Amino acid sequence: MRRHTDYALARRAVLRDLRRGAIRRLDVCDAHPELLRAARHLGRVTGRNCPVCAGELRHVSYVYGDGLKAANGRCVADDGELERLGSEVDEFACYVVEVCLDCSWNHLDRRYLLGRRHAG
Repeated sequence: MRRHTDYALARRAVLRDLRRGAIRRLDVCDAHPELLRAARHLGRVTGRNCPVCAGELRHVSYVYGDGLKAANGRCVADDGELERLGSEVDEFACYVVEVCLDCSWNHLDRRYLLGRRHAG
């Protein structure tokens, strides 16, 4: 099983369709208010600019897995928290979403598997 999935090709396709006019800016700059709040308070600055408005992109990470119990679906703030969960749970997925606070662009950046099963 692959441990890492990168969504760069899907991102490029969305941006191509936006530039061609096949989709509207409102279709891609539609971040949920909770995602924007998480990006503002817990997101990590990426050092990259938004592909839509050139604003600052942030990454927000969410974890999902049966063994996570109360942490399932939660936003994680730092690598230390991911490491702690990884040492306690056999397997879970981390989804990283890129978000622009200026225009509300959001796109799934990558997904990867963590946990004791994938340590090393």
